[in-house]
Amino acid sequence: MSSTDSVPGGRRPARPPRRLTRNMTAKVASIPMVLTALVIFVGCTVWSIVYSFTKTRSIPKLEFVGFDQYERLWSTNRWLVSIENLAIYGLCSMVFSLVIGFVLAALLDQKIRFENTFRTILLYPFALSFIVTGLVWQWILNPNFGIQKVVQDLGFENFAFNPLSNADTVIYGVLIAGLWQGTGLIMVLMLAGLRGIDGEVWKASRVDGIPAWKTYIFIVIPMMKPVFITTLVIIASGIIKVYDLVVAQTSGGPGIASEVPAKYVYDFMFGRRNLGQALAGSTMMLVTVLIVLIPWAYLEFGSKKRG
Repeated sequence: MSSTDSVPGGRRPARPPRRLTRNMTAKVASIPMVLTALVIFVGCTVWSIVYSFTKTRSIPKLEFVGFDQYERLWSTNRWLVSIENLAIYGLCSMVFSLVIGFVLAALLDQKIRFENTFRTILLYPFALSFIVTGLVWQWILNPNFGIQKVVQDLGFENFAFNPLSNADTVIYGVLIAGLWQGTGLIMVLMLAGLRGIDGEVWKASRVDGIPAWKTYIFIVIPMMKPVFITTLVIIASGIIKVYDLVVAQTSGGPGIASEVPAKYVYDFMFGRRNLGQALAGSTMMLVTVLIVLIPWAYLEFGSKKRG
């Protein structure tokens, strides 16, 4: 019996479309986006890295000076202060954002009354721009009419809370404003992860008499590993590029006490007209981003491939 006889009507079965021509319309439609990504993002990134090794100031010119810009960068006290501030702000922001966001999400996950109202109130600061947040908290932390003034008027005349005027504590004042704005988003992400946990887990833990806190630590949190990884990447990306919050709240002061890398790059690029130094700083920021993204990509996609 021939192969055509085994098919009704004597026709051969249709061949599956080739992989190259499959979804051709979608592939053609994505060409502008791919070209934009290659030219704007990849092209500009390569351009920035190349010119960071040149003696470029106001006008780009290919006069290579090796690692001179990077040596100058890491010997500048202002850059070292900005890196120290970024480390303090980043570490504290990651820890407190995750802890506060998870605790708030766990409380809202108890099906409390007016949950939607509380969730909206807690998420509202994230809808504001960092400029607005910085200006608001500049007023709140002002000793003449902010928290310090209010507490002193209540009778505590020796109370002092003025972090933005002290070089040793100014970065923590910036941190307070950043946590106020960003914790709501972390709470929503954590709440979505908690709502994805099967209810049978909680029933089984109650039957076994396991305390709620142990259930969260040893069962729920490990099950939410993808949510935590994604949240950490979002927090880290916001930390590395923090700029407008610092500018609005302290302008980098007092002195250079609240300087951050993004502000350093902006000031050298547009203020001091030193493009080579600014590009060296931006390249170091790019390296920091890659340090964050590469482990995330390995954990996100490598585990799926192994699975």
